[in-house]
Amino acid sequence: MPLLDHALHAFVIMQGFWGSPLMMIIIALGAAYLGGRVVEWIPFTRRIIERREAERGSSS
Repeated sequence: MPLLDHALHAFVIMQGFWGSPLMMIIIALGAAYLGGRVVEWIPFTRRIIERREAERGSSS
């Protein structure tokens, strides 16, 4: 149960952030940036992106 306690505490802390639109925008931008970096970092998704870029280059 200690893991659940930490998770619930994190949600309570985040509840204060969700009340402010400015913080929501900052968190959303940070999450979007990190999501983009993770997609490039994972080898499987990187191969998909490279394959799509190669198809675009050969079809134009």
